[in-house]
Amino acid sequence: MAYPIDASELLQTPAELGQRLAQGQTGTWWLPERGPVEVSGDARLGRLLLTHGAGAGQDSSFLIALRQALAQAGVQVLAIEFAYMQQMRREGRRRPPPKVERLVEELAGWCDTLFQAGLPAPWLGGKSMGGRVASLLAAEQGRMQGGEGLVLCGYPFHPPGKPERTRLAHWPSLRCPTLVLQGTRDPFGRREEVEGYALPANAEVHFLEGGDHDWTPTRRSGRSQADLIDEAAEVIAARMAQANAGAKG
Repeated sequence: MAYPIDASELLQTPAELGQRLAQGQTGTWWLPERGPVEVSGDARLGRLLLTHGAGAGQDSSFLIALRQALAQAGVQVLAIEFAYMQQMRREGRRRPPPKVERLVEELAGWCDTLFQAGLPAPWLGGKSMGGRVASLLAAEQGRMQGGEGLVLCGYPFHPPGKPERTRLAHWPSLRCPTLVLQGTRDPFGRREEVEGYALPANAEVHFLEGGDHDWTPTRRSGRSQADLIDEAAEVIAARMAQANAGAKG
């Protein structure tokens, strides 16, 4: 996301965002007290509020490619950045994220903004830390409305090298459809580890063969990161379509 945002892209109220999306517009806009939101694609199959990982924002090559692939698959993406990442950009230096509880509140604020914009509740998701934040919000009683779900890209099941420190305590409280896209070589949760977890029945894990935390496969696999990102986007779109069909049925 480019900074600063041009004055023409400043929105005064959430309703303005809702109006632009209703008109089929895409682009990057700035909302008071929230920050920038980049909208790509149309919501033919669903809408995803997408957050980033701890060290890289929405301008990472991974998230740019994922947003493009999702848009091509029929999923509209609303990409946001947490306040600490916005501050990193303004100051031009790295800084660690705040406590996860603060990020959960920030994401809840964005959900409230979309509700005020008159938009249906979106799917929530993110890369690594962002996915964890989305899952923590979803696990809180009454904080998510019906119909949406979670899209967790490279979920940090545990810190690398510390498989005993799992981040699954809140998962039994998840009541919405939960889709995890995980590289089989991800040091935050390899396939053999994740398959041993007792995950809720509403959670589905799609493994990306040979992928690491950024879904980059081994050279001998004959596949590329772009291949795995496209595969993940198709799986996400299909899961949203399935949820839509179930809601109508």
